[in-house]
Amino acid sequence: MRKSHPIRRVVLATAATVSGVVLLLSLKPGSDPAAASAAGAAPPATAAQESPQGGAQAAGSSGSAGGTVTGDAVQTQYGTVQVRLTVAGGKITKSEAVQAPKGGLSDQKTALAVPKLNQEAVAAQSAQIDAVSGATYTSGGYRKSLQSALDRMKSAASSGAGSSGSSGASGSSGSSGAAQARTVTGKVAQTQYGPVQVRITVNGGKITRAEAVQAPKGGLSDQKTALSVPKLNQEAVTAGNANIDAVSGATYTSTGYKQSLQSALDQAGG
Repeated sequence: MRKSHPIRRVVLATAATVSGVVLLLSLKPGSDPAAASAAGAAPPATAAQESPQGGAQAAGSSGSAGGTVTGDAVQTQYGTVQVRLTVAGGKITKSEAVQAPKGGLSDQKTALAVPKLNQEAVAAQSAQIDAVSGATYTSGGYRKSLQSALDRMKSAASSGAGSSGSSGASGSSGSSGAAQARTVTGKVAQTQYGPVQVRITVNGGKITRAEAVQAPKGGLSDQKTALSVPKLNQEAVTAGNANIDAVSGATYTSTGYKQSLQSALDQAGG
């Protein structure tokens, strides 16, 4: 019995060692899958981070899309003026005169006026810009062409919004909103110095553009017309009605303008 004790100890020690090895081996497979699982989770997380970046890039490319819009060619006493706009994100980023009076003194006036008018158009984002001193006719023609370019830009934006709405309710309302814009010409008002006739563009019940399609001409009338009509056009758009102030020194033209403007408003309201 005494001789069997060492053997038992060896057996017990061996059994304990084997048991320990078995336990260690059983723990490794359990830890490895967990590690593998954690490692496998990393790639999906990376993919999730990349997805929003791709979406932002796509939105940025479509939002930066723009184009150019060219206004009407406006005839002035010294030549034709025509404005072209570069538009991005619904804003004017560049304005330039693709046509302007040339020859003789006109070259000097054009070189003086056009750069200033270009800068003002971008700064104001509208046709409500000041005339350049010494280049009244060029300034007046520039503003008219600029306004027509702005009208086309708004029309294109409205039609684009309507088409993006497809056949849903929002699409139909967008197209009807664009259809509300229309041009109305008032009656000819006879004045002591010549006829005055006003044409307005109305959108959503508001005047978006006003212009004199007829105004007194010849002699001193040319100077008074060039002085008064741009101011009257601006006041008509700002006021939205015919209650505008007469331009000093051009009372007859101002009165005829207001009469024709009122008749155009009456037609637009009817």
